[in-house]
Amino acid sequence: MAVDSTLPSPLGPPAHERDAKALQFIEDMTKNVDSVQERVLSEILAQNAETEYLKRFNLNGATDRETFKSKIPVVTYEDLQPEIQRIANGDKSPILSSHPISEFLTSSGTSAGERKLMPTIAQEMDRRQLLYSLLMPVMNLYVPGLDKGKGLYFLFVKAETKTPGGLLARPVLTAYYNSQQFKTRPFDPFNVYTSPNEAILCVDSFQSMYAQMLCGLLMREEVLRVGAVFASGLLRAIHFLQVNWKELAHDISTGTLNPKITDGSIRERMSQILKPNPELAEFIVNECSAENWERIIVRIWPNTKYLDVIVTGAMAQYIPTLEYYSGGLPMPCTMYASSECYFGLNLRPMSKPSEVSYTIMPNMAYFEFLPHDQSNPSALSRDSPPRLVDLADVEVGKEYELIVSTYAGLCRYRVGDILRVTGFHNAAPQFRFVRRKNVLLSIESDKTDEAELQKAIENASVLLTEFNTSVVEYTSYADTKQIPGHYVIYWELFIKDPANAPTDDVLNQCCLQMEESLNSVYRQSRVADNSIGPLEIRVVKNGTFEELMDYAISRGASINQYKVPRCVSFTPIMELLDSRVVSKHFSPALPHWTPERRR
Repeated sequence: MAVDSTLPSPLGPPAHERDAKALQFIEDMTKNVDSVQERVLSEILAQNAETEYLKRFNLNGATDRETFKSKIPVVTYEDLQPEIQRIANGDKSPILSSHPISEFLTSSGTSAGERKLMPTIAQEMDRRQLLYSLLMPVMNLYVPGLDKGKGLYFLFVKAETKTPGGLLARPVLTAYYNSQQFKTRPFDPFNVYTSPNEAILCVDSFQSMYAQMLCGLLMREEVLRVGAVFASGLLRAIHFLQVNWKELAHDISTGTLNPKITDGSIRERMSQILKPNPELAEFIVNECSAENWERIIVRIWPNTKYLDVIVTGAMAQYIPTLEYYSGGLPMPCTMYASSECYFGLNLRPMSKPSEVSYTIMPNMAYFEFLPHDQSNPSALSRDSPPRLVDLADVEVGKEYELIVSTYAGLCRYRVGDILRVTGFHNAAPQFRFVRRKNVLLSIESDKTDEAELQKAIENASVLLTEFNTSVVEYTSYADTKQIPGHYVIYWELFIKDPANAPTDDVLNQCCLQMEESLNSVYRQSRVADNSIGPLEIRVVKNGTFEELMDYAISRGASINQYKVPRCVSFTPIMELLDSRVVSKHFSPALPHWTPERRR
């Protein structure tokens, strides 16, 4: 949309009168970044002045930046784990926050194989809701008429658990979808979903997906946008349709709900929605029975204007597949958030995925930035806090690690995201998400780092000892060509006695042992969400990794500094590895997982 240069807002004139307040709020926040940040830090420190944590560092009620920066250390989750565990165990004293901890938000990042527990307070839900309320006023500047239809969004809750002290522990989106802010949200013509709350809030992923897909098909001509949180989630939905279209078409034709759907609230809600429609059922059969599924999204939902999914970071690997299924629809990434904090939004949502930048809203938390030094990424001292850069002072073109201090009591916490500054909106910097620090493999919300992969391989290798066999070298990649995606591990083995080589069954068990060794987020994705397929080990010929090194050296790598890459994605390297595969092995069963945390 063209911007009227006579207006004070560089975002442009609001598409609707109701959007004006939200757009003006964005302008006010982004024009006054430093003063807003100063106020936010002062509020956080004043609110939590009597906490055990701040008292420990002798802040003595100070709320200014200089005192804060000189006395409070930069920390990781592991540094805070003793305090977090006390809260989880039921200690209600003001440890990190003066406000009561309302629940824990479980991060997709892990510590010692378990999801990280992020403390939150009730007021944070309103802060998140505020950020959500800004998304559609921005989108309306670029896409007209979104109030004339509905959004087909595949949204899911995950299993909840309770800490020993009785506090809920659940993912941030599960907390949001179960909140009164979501369940009793007022009618908004720009935010009407095809999926009823009953389907979204069903913890059984099959029943939830089935009901949401069925509603999406029934309302196919009303759908103006299709989405999920992550790109991988939308591809799971498409795969689900490929597997279940016959049953869905039968339900639509007869007006009766599949008996596999046993959730009472879903059955009751669907009885109000589902009516016999043989014509629609025939259309779905004709489309889904065709061998070619190219452009299937716009074939079934012809009025779709865009796909609302996250395709930055690890999700970028899914862009070509989504383009195939959607016929090249735009893929706006609207917001940037995590369990620790909601950060900001994309003010140019229709930009290409490779050009997405997020504007951090200075009212959400206090933000600092550690200049990212790739040669020494962990150079921090608790005794001498580093001089971090404030939000208003970052420089275009430079990369930083994000550090947050939140109202819920996290102080100078390393989130683990690496961001690159791409420009400014007013005085607010805009950041491109570069990557998660230290993450090696990721299919969906799982994040496996090098140390964890190494430990999993060590545990699996124990099964090879009775065959006098060892893993000489290995690498990996996340295979997302099929749905669901899965981890592929390349092994080069040293077999002392070929007559006593490990059997196929043993190597299959090695796959399962690796899965048992991976973190709870991975195992939940395998067991409960079905969003990751069985882990695969591909055994390659002896000498393959020597060839890999020769190839790297031929492209300019130093033989003295060469290290085997523990994760690969470069096509020629993948082709070299796959051309040397002598056997393939898959995990024969599901790894162990329950919602309960390991003690």
